[in-house]
Amino acid sequence: MTKTRLDPLLLLVASGLVVGAALLSEYVGGLVPCELCLAERWPYYILLALNLGGVLAGNPRVTRIVLGLSALVFLVSAGLGAYHVGVEQHWIAGPTACTGGDTAGAKSIEDLQKLLLQQQPVRCDEVQWSLVGISLAGWNFLISLALLVFTASRLRQAGARSA
Repeated sequence: MTKTRLDPLLLLVASGLVVGAALLSEYVGGLVPCELCLAERWPYYILLALNLGGVLAGNPRVTRIVLGLSALVFLVSAGLGAYHVGVEQHWIAGPTACTGGDTAGAKSIEDLQKLLLQQQPVRCDEVQWSLVGISLAGWNFLISLALLVFTASRLRQAGARSA
């Protein structure tokens, strides 16, 4: 294993572990993901493909590009996690489809039924599960932030080696 392939491999494994944990919590643990939970998975799917390409390429220039793009994706992922935590804590409003919405505008039973059918069965503003007081969205934020810091430091080292 060359140094050029090591960083993308580490990020590939880390991203796979995060996605694997999310899928296990859903299919084995029985947690049903909300709309925001599903959106928070997309950056990791992108990271899996991106870093697999970096591992296969094994080129120092490609590795720097992959690390730079990965840092941006981790930044987006941390932002999504922070947004979801804000919705869970009711600091900010979330998407109306998954935060209960407003049923006050219903003028009839049919209107109320339509409003209720438009809502997701799992609410984004309710914590389904937490570990040491931190929700899954909170863990996503922390993990994304940690991987962002790791990726940025490795990118800086890669840039210093090429200079």
